[in-house]
Amino acid sequence: MEGHEQTAEMMKALSHPTRLQILEVLSEEGESCVCHLENRLGQRQAYISQQLARLREADLVIDRREGLFIFYALKDTALGNLLHVARETAAVLAGNKDQQPTFRELTEHPTTPCLCPKCTDSV
Repeated sequence: MEGHEQTAEMMKALSHPTRLQILEVLSEEGESCVCHLENRLGQRQAYISQQLARLREADLVIDRREGLFIFYALKDTALGNLLHVARETAAVLAGNKDQQPTFRELTEHPTTPCLCPKCTDSV
């Protein structure tokens, strides 16, 4: 695939707020299961799985199974750098229009606790 086409396909996969949030969590917290992402994003499991499928199709995330849990991770840490630059660029461009973008903090939601081994081992 030609470089511009490949880049365009990657940018299409990134062009959704929830997918950006998923990548942000994976970048900041490392490998995570769907229930962990559900907890951080406050979204339903089915919706997150749908977004993860799109990210897998774009070859941006990888997965591995551990018992009943599937863990997802960034395919390459360069994606974290790309997300950081994209946020900075959004802020600069918004500043040119006298606007300041706000980014929702991705914190734990007590109504959807994560029960995966990674989270329960750290408690």
